[in-house]
Amino acid sequence: MATAAKQKQERGEREEKRSGRVSKKEQILSLFMSGINEVEDLAMITGSRPSYVGSVLHEAGLKTGYFDLYTSTAHPMNVYSKFFASKLGFKDEAAARQSVEIIDKLYRQFELAGDRAGQHHALTMALTMFDRARWTHKGPEAEIFRDWLIARLQEADLSPRDEQTEDEETLASVD
Repeated sequence: MATAAKQKQERGEREEKRSGRVSKKEQILSLFMSGINEVEDLAMITGSRPSYVGSVLHEAGLKTGYFDLYTSTAHPMNVYSKFFASKLGFKDEAAARQSVEIIDKLYRQFELAGDRAGQHHALTMALTMFDRARWTHKGPEAEIFRDWLIARLQEADLSPRDEQTEDEETLASVD
């Protein structure tokens, strides 16, 4: 979660405690401990966004397999996460450019190794950073990620090939 958003959330929680009201975070944790474990259900009951519920549960160590746009890159999603963990940001254009350099370097390494899952993760990280930047009103920073993504999409080879790898055969048979 972005630092400013986290500070705002913490201020809100302090104000709710002073007023004697139970915070949404406390409601979510209490409901989860009482047996309501579905993110969607907790969101509906507490009037929260599913991403907030997932974040609260994830931070509390109660829902370790939950990932969305706001999940920190410090929490591993898969074997590729460690390459990106706590290395990406968009606080300014320089940070966004540095992040794209990291993403691009890893994307190219995965490409050389024929690791399409690694390339996919790099693309996913770039899209995540693009969305985080644009939805926090950081247009120039978002554009840096978007430009990199567009370039990768434009260079994608879409021509049919004679042979498929084992992974490609598996993927082709999935509905």
